[in-house]
Amino acid sequence: MKQFRACIVGGGFVGAAHIEALRRLGSVEIAAVSNRHDPQAKAEALFVPKGYADYRQMLDEEKPDVVQHLLRQNDSHYEIALYAMERGIHVICEKPMTRTLDEARALAAYASAHNLINAVNFNCRFYPQILEARSTVQSGSLGDIRAILGGYLQDWLFWDTDYSWRLEPEISGESRAFADIGSHWIDMVEFVTGLRAVEVFADFETFHPVRKKPLKPVESFSNVALRPEDYREIPITTEDFCTALFRFDNGAIGNCTVSQTHAGRKNQIQLSLSGSKSSLLWDSDNSNELWLGYREQFNRVASKDPALLSPQARTAIGYPGGHVEGYPDTFRQAFRAIYAAIASGNTGAHAFADFASGCHTTAVVDAAVKSAKEGGWVKIEA
Repeated sequence: MKQFRACIVGGGFVGAAHIEALRRLGSVEIAAVSNRHDPQAKAEALFVPKGYADYRQMLDEEKPDVVQHLLRQNDSHYEIALYAMERGIHVICEKPMTRTLDEARALAAYASAHNLINAVNFNCRFYPQILEARSTVQSGSLGDIRAILGGYLQDWLFWDTDYSWRLEPEISGESRAFADIGSHWIDMVEFVTGLRAVEVFADFETFHPVRKKPLKPVESFSNVALRPEDYREIPITTEDFCTALFRFDNGAIGNCTVSQTHAGRKNQIQLSLSGSKSSLLWDSDNSNELWLGYREQFNRVASKDPALLSPQARTAIGYPGGHVEGYPDTFRQAFRAIYAAIASGNTGAHAFADFASGCHTTAVVDAAVKSAKEGGWVKIEA
C-alpha cells in the first residue's frame, strides 16, 4: 500500500486510539497533532514529532497528503473538516459528525463534489462478528427481520462529579447520550440489517440536573476525584438516559436503551435481531462470539475464527481463531478499509461509514430529540 502522511486534530482518549491503530497499519506516518492545551507536550506523550495549538497552522505547514483525523469537540467538526477538504485533504471524522443536520449535509455535498474520501468513525461495524451478523442477514437465513432490540450502556457519568464537555449542548449539541453512543447503535443496526429507520419515539431522562464541573481540564474516562474547591455547579439539560422505539422501512419495530449512568457497564453495546426463520444476538462484552437462535434445532454460537466465518467477516480478522480481538482492532480494521479506498481513489460504497451515513445518523438524532420534546412518533428526514 502507498505510504501516507496524516495529521491528527485532537489528542485525547480517542486521539490516542486513532494513533495506535494507524501505527499498526504500517503505511501511515503521523506527521503532527494539534491540541489546545500544551500541544508539544501532548505530541511528545503520543510520540508524534510536532504539536500545534492551531489546526489551521498544522494543516497549512504540514500539508498532509492523505487524511486529517478529526477528534475535537462536536462544535468544531464542521469548520475543521471543511478547512481540510478545501485543501484537498481526505477526512476521517469522529462521531457525532456535526452538531446540526445542515452542517452534516454541507460536508457530505462538498466531499462528493470534490471526489474526496470521507468517513465517520463508526468503528463498531468492524467487529468480525458484526460483519458475520451482516453476512447472516444477507444470506436470508434469518428470514424477514421482525424486531430489533439492544442498546448501549456506560457508567462513566454515573456520579454528579463526573464531567465532560459532552454535557454542554452549546458544544456537543442538544442530545448527549443518544448522539454520543446511541448513534453507534443505530448505525450498526442499519449496517447489519440493510434497513433504514424511518420513525422514532424517544424518551430522555436527566438523572443529574446539576453536575460539578472541574475548574481545570479533566480528560474523558480519567476518573479523577474532586474536592469542593475544584469545581463549580452547572445545570445540565442533556440526557443521561434514552429509551427509543423505532419503525424501519420494512415494517420491523426496534427498541433500544442508551445510558451513560448504568453502574458497572463500562462500554457494552448489544444487538439482537428477531427474524421469521431464526434470531441472533451479539454483545460487545463477549465480542468474539455471535449467538444464533432457532425454534426447531439446537442454538449455536459462532466464534471468531477466520477458517469458519464468512468471507465478509474475514476481512476484519487479523489473527487466527482462539486469539481474541476487540475494541482497538475495530479502529485498525476501519482505517485499513478507509486508507485502501484512498489508495484506490474509489469514492463508491464501502463497508466503512461515509458522510452520507453520518448525515442519516444525524437525522435520526434530530428526530429523537424532537420526539423526546414532543412526546410522540417523529418521522426521520431522508
